[in-house]
Amino acid sequence: MSWSRLIRFVSDDDEVNYGEPKINTASDLESLLGKGELVATEVSGSSPLDGAADGKELKVKSLLGPLTPEDVPIVRCIGLNYIKHIQEGGRKPPPYPSVFIKPSASIADHGEDIPIPKVVVQEDGEVDYEGELCIVIGKAAKDIPKHQALDHIAGYATGNDVSSRRWQRDPAYAGGVPQWCFSKGFDKWCPMGPILVSPTVVGAAEKLALRTWVNGGLRQDSDTSDLLFGVKEIVAFVSQGTTLEKGTVIMTGTPAGVAMGMKEPKYLQDGDFVEVEIEELGKLRNKMAFQS
Repeated sequence: MSWSRLIRFVSDDDEVNYGEPKINTASDLESLLGKGELVATEVSGSSPLDGAADGKELKVKSLLGPLTPEDVPIVRCIGLNYIKHIQEGGRKPPPYPSVFIKPSASIADHGEDIPIPKVVVQEDGEVDYEGELCIVIGKAAKDIPKHQALDHIAGYATGNDVSSRRWQRDPAYAGGVPQWCFSKGFDKWCPMGPILVSPTVVGAAEKLALRTWVNGGLRQDSDTSDLLFGVKEIVAFVSQGTTLEKGTVIMTGTPAGVAMGMKEPKYLQDGDFVEVEIEELGKLRNKMAFQS
């Protein structure tokens, strides 16, 4: 890859493009966009993950997510992976990463409304947020050694593992054990963005601050040093006997502060605005849209 940071955006001519933003830090992305001064060098190629900057500069009108559902073959997710989050749920740390999946249709853009389907709304689905560090695989492989993990990572992005706790945990819906895939895999329940950042910028994404707000109120305040299994361990583990295709997204788990862990849970409601910010990776914003 020839880029260190990648955005997908709408330019002044209302065309959707990929490009490398002309910024020094992720905070510049938001400030320059707000002033109408954000510029990106266009990235072209058969895939955004291996595209090359062509030198053409474009004015950024609005930001989308860095990847589309067509770019992502599958989303692999790690549960129970922040130590304090495990503690708030009264669980024991798992001996190995706990893996579940979301389909590619769960990918959604930065700024896009997240539809909460009738099957969740009608059953009081206890909709929750989970701010997460996302890994994007840039080179397909399996049985990846831990020391080679970063060689296979295109970049990292901020994500939100939207979840229905009723369908995940209530025995009347999930049965005797937690049911992960259905409860978290609805369309657009994996928003990502606004930027994809290469390991050349943030390495193994260690000690990055992660915060989540709901309607401006801080809910999660942690950093990636609280991960039980780090980026390299996760990539090595989930690739055992399994090819990680280019474009695969790996969600690495969420820290303490989710609604489910509260004494009086504050689950998401229709119209709630969720923001997830990870240091160096930018702030993801999405509104919940309940369907009737």
